[in-house]
Amino acid sequence: MRDANAISFTRLADGTLLQRQTDGSFHPVKDKTDRARLNRLTEAQIEKIAAAEKDHPPLDEDFWQGVENLPRKEPISIKLDEDVLAFFRAQGRGYQTRINAVLRRYVEAHKKAG
Repeated sequence: MRDANAISFTRLADGTLLQRQTDGSFHPVKDKTDRARLNRLTEAQIEKIAAAEKDHPPLDEDFWQGVENLPRKEPISIKLDEDVLAFFRAQGRGYQTRINAVLRRYVEAHKKAG
């Protein structure tokens, strides 16, 4: 039985997407994107395509409000207790974001307490 949590894909720092092979090694995924066609699209054509996509949110001023003020994230290595990490991982994708949210609330609570 395959491990449901096994990593099937990973991405290198340069953006290259790698897929795990049956022997456990990782190989680059061939890009099927027609970049030449995309480069020929005008801004108006891109906006028209995006507007027709039902799952695409409108990229109006409300969407971008506050984006420039987001804190910069820094990749680090951190050691956590196994049970703490297991708790967050069990909640599925985005567990690192949830850990960050918990830490942010802690920081904000202590800033208010002064």
